[in-house]
Amino acid sequence: WIASKIKGTDANQGVIGNILTGIVGGLLGGWILSLLGVDVKGGGIVFSFLTCLLGAVIFISILQALTKKK
Repeated sequence: WIASKIKGTDANQGVIGNILTGIVGGLLGGWILSLLGVDVKGGGIVFSFLTCLLGAVIFISILQALTKKK
């Protein structure tokens, strides 16, 4: 939900879209940080939240780039 507020897509997504974006964002954020060598397993709840938020913002940005009208 917070990532969709940051990117301005909250009205477009709805509850289910926000939940799915959060799940995909968590996976994407964890994957990206693990590629950078960051230990994502022992970070705690705040670090996990920030990881998911980062991944969700990146995911929404990718979706916006793919669906942008030319």
